[in-house]
Amino acid sequence: MPGERRNNAGSVARHRLAASLRARGDQLVVLVVLIAIWQALSATLGTYWVGSPWGVATRFAAGIADGTLPGQASYTVVEAAVGFTLGALPAIALPFWLRRAPVLSAILDPFMVGGYGAPKLALAPLFILWFGIGIASKIALVAFTVFFIVYFSAQAGVRTLDARLVQMAQVMGASERHVARHIVFPGAVPHVFAGLRIAMPYSIGGAVIAELISANRGLGYLIQLGATNFDTTAIFVALAATTCIVLAGNWSVNAVERRLLRWRPASDLALQAGS
Repeated sequence: MPGERRNNAGSVARHRLAASLRARGDQLVVLVVLIAIWQALSATLGTYWVGSPWGVATRFAAGIADGTLPGQASYTVVEAAVGFTLGALPAIALPFWLRRAPVLSAILDPFMVGGYGAPKLALAPLFILWFGIGIASKIALVAFTVFFIVYFSAQAGVRTLDARLVQMAQVMGASERHVARHIVFPGAVPHVFAGLRIAMPYSIGGAVIAELISANRGLGYLIQLGATNFDTTAIFVALAATTCIVLAGNWSVNAVERRLLRWRPASDLALQAGS
């Protein structure tokens, strides 16, 4: 029996490795196809309208070498990271607190929906008016954007919890603190991370949008500068840097999720993480 279990475990591991390699190969094929389409558009329309992949790669490498691109990107990353943290933490905590106040939760629901549906781009000038043209207005816009995405995901995790588990724990003498720690929180964590994965790109996008409106630093500023100078290659370089930051942020969220959800089957984690 032990030998048979080891053989089964080895077979499952090999199957997962083969599936992962196939997925990476498919992703590489898609990347090559996208670059080919990009090159075809650049050759057809001209580099004035669509910067070529080689020109963007060359400018990207030059920007890294002279320190311009890392400096501008770090400014955007700081805005996104601080705003993401300030928006996500209360958004995670609030649904757990409202679980014990269902009436208050029902009162707040329409206002939360209204905040979620508010056009973030239209709010950017207001944040600039309130907090100035510095980094504070960008952080505020990112935090506002992230809050509602994570809040509704966390709320879904709390509300979809099986009430029978809570009742059983309470019958066994578990306190409210133990119920929240050992039942409610573990059950809601997958939903929380689903919201964090969705909110991560929005945090970067919100920072870039705020920089487009008013900034003298950051990737949004580089995009605006490129548009002003009719330099599409510079715009594509900034967009490529933004994409790299989004991918790095998504990888970080997935890494934390895998660590916190070690108790879940690996196949479930792989599917949820999109890997």
